[in-house]
Amino acid sequence: MMDLSHEWANDIAVGSTGDIALVSGSDVTAQRVYRRLLTNPGDYLWNLEYGAGLAQFVGLPAKPPDIEAVIRDQLGHESSVAASPAPRISASVQDPANGYVVADISYYDQDSNETIQISVGTGQSQ
Repeated sequence: MMDLSHEWANDIAVGSTGDIALVSGSDVTAQRVYRRLLTNPGDYLWNLEYGAGLAQFVGLPAKPPDIEAVIRDQLGHESSVAASPAPRISASVQDPANGYVVADISYYDQDSNETIQISVGTGQSQ
C-alpha cells in the first residue's frame, strides 16, 4: 500500500521529480503509529476517539507504566501492527528533573513482514 510521505511535525515531502513523495511498506505503518500516538483524542474530526495524546504527559510527574499502557492500547487499534507477537514497549525516564520520558517500541508489521523499532519522547530533554 502506498501513502503520502508525511512525517510528524513536517510538511508533506516532495519526491525527486518534484511530485508529492510516497511511502510504502513499513514506512506507512510507522507514520500511522506516530500520528496515532501524537494526536490528541478529540482533534481528529472524523473520529473523536482517535489518538493517544502522549502530550498529555508533558509537565506531569513521569509515570512510565502509564505511558506504556496508553501506547499498548493505541497500537491495538492499528490494523498493520500484529497482535502476535505482541508489541514490546519500554518507557524510561531520561531526564528526571524535567520529566523527559522516552518510549522504545518494537512491533511486527503485518503488511511488510518486518519487526519495526521506533522511539517517542514526551517532554523536552535539556
